[in-house]
Amino acid sequence: MNFGEAIKSYFKNYAVFKGRSRRSAFWYSVLFTALVSTAAGIINPGSLDENGWRNPGALENLWSLATFIPSLAISFRRLHDTGKSASNLFWIFLPVIGWIILLVALVKDGTPGPNQYGEPVK
Repeated sequence: MNFGEAIKSYFKNYAVFKGRSRRSAFWYSVLFTALVSTAAGIINPGSLDENGWRNPGALENLWSLATFIPSLAISFRRLHDTGKSASNLFWIFLPVIGWIILLVALVKDGTPGPNQYGEPVK
């Protein structure tokens, strides 16, 4: 799956939490959302608070809001492709170790053949 197909699939399956998603579709969507978020931050930089923390601008906040559901959905489908339950996404709340566990799960190749979440996408 190339970059353009992955982005079309990302928005086409906006709130589809069932099924499986290819590794390339997931990582291309992560790249796309990060690039657009960076561009939004450059166009509308926001402000700094009294402690020096950066407050994102309205454009960046709107983009984050618009991509929250599809990002969550593709993460669920990616975990399903590796044969894991979407509840594994909660590892993100455990600093460092949880992030590593989740990253390993998202990087793994999908299970060959059908699993409890559906047919393979390859």
